[in-house]
Amino acid sequence: MSSTHNKKSSGSKQLLSVQTIVLAAVAWGVLSLLLLLLFSVAPDGETQPKWYKIATFITEEVAYLGAAILCFRNWRSPQIVSGRNVWLAIGAGMGFYFIGNICLGYWEIVLDLEPDVSLGDPFFVLAYLCLVIGMTMAVFSRRLTLEVWQWGVIVVIAISGIAIAVLTYPFPSGDAAQLFFSEPAIAQTKPPQTKPATAKPAVTPAKPLTAPQLTPQPVTSPAAQAPAVAPSPSAVQASPAASTAAPDSEPKVAPPQWVTNVENLLAPAKNFLSAFYVACDVLLLIMATVLLMAFWGGRFSVSWRMIAAAAASLYIADIWFNFALKNNPNYTTGSSPIEVFWVFSGVLFGIGAALEHDLSTRSRRTTGRKRG
Repeated sequence: MSSTHNKKSSGSKQLLSVQTIVLAAVAWGVLSLLLLLLFSVAPDGETQPKWYKIATFITEEVAYLGAAILCFRNWRSPQIVSGRNVWLAIGAGMGFYFIGNICLGYWEIVLDLEPDVSLGDPFFVLAYLCLVIGMTMAVFSRRLTLEVWQWGVIVVIAISGIAIAVLTYPFPSGDAAQLFFSEPAIAQTKPPQTKPATAKPAVTPAKPLTAPQLTPQPVTSPAAQAPAVAPSPSAVQASPAASTAAPDSEPKVAPPQWVTNVENLLAPAKNFLSAFYVACDVLLLIMATVLLMAFWGGRFSVSWRMIAAAAASLYIADIWFNFALKNNPNYTTGSSPIEVFWVFSGVLFGIGAALEHDLSTRSRRTTGRKRG
């Protein structure tokens, strides 16, 4: 019994080895990239088919769910060097992102809506807060002894990240800008009676007495007028066909009432949520750069390079989405291969967690052997 138990445990360890996890994560990222490269651009301006939306939804969800599981595994392991609470916060961020995508997928795939806000936004807010907290704890848990050039790199990336975020942010324009920056509507209304009263002279009513308006219309008999009033039998027979052929597409089914209530409740926070996401992306980018510089050349630098790349991927995906919305208000998710960085973010968080777990457990094993 003990030998079979040992074989099963060794087989499970090989199945969840760091090499297997990294290879599976890389393969998933490559498949997601190929999916977006081949099918993201719809032919002739048509919308993407439903199977494509479902496929892109699955690629993101699997990446974030796998990352959450691996991060929670680090949290449960007492051997993690970088701190269990760090991985608890990052794992919670991945989990909330997973739940938020489920809610957004219900809006976009099941209800066929293109919402500005949805039930997923509260979960996305929690996800960003947890990620920022986790990255902050990872930074302040270490004594930063950075060189001057490293601080210079951090400052340059921070300024560049803020500038790019501001330039690509879809600020209100047109009617929205008038709504926020112009005078109130009651101040813009002018009395329409003053201008017509003084614009025309009093003799203008004589104009209708001109010859073209006094020409009598030709008198026609009732028999001649009948065809104009009553349609012909052929027209009567053709009208049902025309009426049935006109509506090619069926009207959309109205969403449930609770969906409408959620959108109405969150609609006033639309601009705040968009700015909040951008601000958190910039913070994550700065924290990732600090972590990259802090772990530069160290033993655990490989895992935190993956974490830094994951935060940068999330920044790139969100910034691109804002840029696309700024230039095309009708832009929908899944319309560009650059959105693969959302998948890359989950994949890289998972790889970083797997590498951290492997390095922590291996270092504890080697120290235990030396002590023996």
